[in-house]
Amino acid sequence: VQLVESGGGLVQPGGSLRLSCVVSESIFNFNVVGWYRRAPGKLRELVATLTNNGYTNYDGSVKDRFTISGDNAKNTVDLQMNGLKPEDTAVYYCNAYSRGTFYWGQGTQVTVSS
Repeated sequence: VQLVESGGGLVQPGGSLRLSCVVSESIFNFNVVGWYRRAPGKLRELVATLTNNGYTNYDGSVKDRFTISGDNAKNTVDLQMNGLKPEDTAVYYCNAYSRGTFYWGQGTQVTVSS
């Protein structure tokens, strides 16, 4: 299984970015897909998840600003990020979970700075 992220970059506070993750097989094959992030000097943390029956879950710090979505026709998992803050600066990782195994992408850098 391969996961490839794209869409990171530099954005000003209050701006928006859309991250996309292409998965090498149907996202319905996984129990959960999602996005995690690791900020400098911190542990990796959950950002948002999407189950294969459509339930979503968000960390409290991003709820109402970020939206996770999946497109099974394209095998993609996207993260729309609005109202970005400097504290959202991190490497963002795509994740897929199935049968006790976690799969990870290589990560994409998001920097929020003026």
